[in-house]
Amino acid sequence: MFQLFLIAFRNLGTHRRRTLLLGGAIAGVTALLVILQGLSSGMQESMLRSATTLMTGHVNVGGFYKLAAGQSAPVVTNFPKVMEQIRKDVPELDYAVQRGRGWAKVVSETGSVQAGIGGIDVTTETGFRKVLQIREGTLDGLNEPNTLLIFQQQAEKLGVKVGDTVTIVAPTMRGINNTVDVRVVAIAANVGMLSSFNVYVPSATLRALYRLKDDTTGAILLYLKDLKQVPAVQARLRQTLAAAGYELMDNDPRAFWMKFDTVNREAWTGQKLDITNWEDEISFVKWTLTALNILSGLLIAILLVIICVGIMNTLWIAIRERTREIGTLRAIGMQRSRVVWMFLMEALTLGALGTLAGAGLGLLVCTLVNAAQIAVPKVVAVFILSETLTLAVSPKVMLGSMLFITACTTAISLIPSFLAARLKPVTAMHHIG
Repeated sequence: MFQLFLIAFRNLGTHRRRTLLLGGAIAGVTALLVILQGLSSGMQESMLRSATTLMTGHVNVGGFYKLAAGQSAPVVTNFPKVMEQIRKDVPELDYAVQRGRGWAKVVSETGSVQAGIGGIDVTTETGFRKVLQIREGTLDGLNEPNTLLIFQQQAEKLGVKVGDTVTIVAPTMRGINNTVDVRVVAIAANVGMLSSFNVYVPSATLRALYRLKDDTTGAILLYLKDLKQVPAVQARLRQTLAAAGYELMDNDPRAFWMKFDTVNREAWTGQKLDITNWEDEISFVKWTLTALNILSGLLIAILLVIICVGIMNTLWIAIRERTREIGTLRAIGMQRSRVVWMFLMEALTLGALGTLAGAGLGLLVCTLVNAAQIAVPKVVAVFILSETLTLAVSPKVMLGSMLFITACTTAISLIPSFLAARLKPVTAMHHIG
């Protein structure tokens, strides 16, 4: 086998022009595949990171509290005790935060917007500093009471800047409108569609707006070290929280704001916890990711078919040019199986070297794109939830691309290799062309 490898390596060096042509094609395909997968992975990671940080955790322990039948509020009471229980039950936890939930009208002197209000403790929201780019003001300003973080497009619509005061208007649990004046302390860069319907205030400000107790929040958001652990953690929490005496709602894979009608129709009162995951709370992201996967899969499949046909045709031509060489080898006693292996080893060596060069080129392009911080059109930013293009290439994906294309290159060389092996020595040696 080693001898065949040396012959294959020598043949590649002898036919340098053809080797460079075919190897360049394989390297180009590998580079395109790495870049395409990097683009797809980067967009998916960007969407997931932004959406799960700003809107929901990987796993959420939310719930509803009902003062009376038909009157529910999306809150969790006595959340420190629930948080303590969760920390015992979830060793896979990276970090956990409590976040108030609300829907209110933000009013300035020149305009108004409807927005989801997130009540946060900015010192524990470590993900915010990784996702948000603050254009004006400072994120730490949210440590002060009655402050507000908004996005650029909201600031433009409201006609406000850092230091200005706006009023937030919302109904309390008892249906009475309440207001709170807040000062804009941070204006963040837009994050796609999330920029149009999310603003953030300190937790205490949100509780003051809705007249809630200090130990009440909207939901406890859990961020895990690995997203693959979400189903197991969600299932375990349903068991452990129920065993700890908490009443749980039936599993309903919908966002909390879609459950009001269902909850209001039920006769119970008091507190019930609702355990969901990010796919339940932000299903639009899941749909976009599925569409993105299908589109990138189709593009990769079409690309591979075109390239495989091209490589096979090139190998056919190469073998045709070497027909007399094959006849000579057969005439001096080389077996047909050895001829097949000789061409397979040649294709395998060429594929390995070509994919190695292509993977390196693809990685270099992805690195340069990330370093350039390329801005994307607004219509794209709406879907990927980021204003800049980010490509993510993992070693596992890159190695998989190399192995896959090398395997394809070797496999499609089987047909011309078998045809070459079937040639009669006398016919091959008299071949002209």
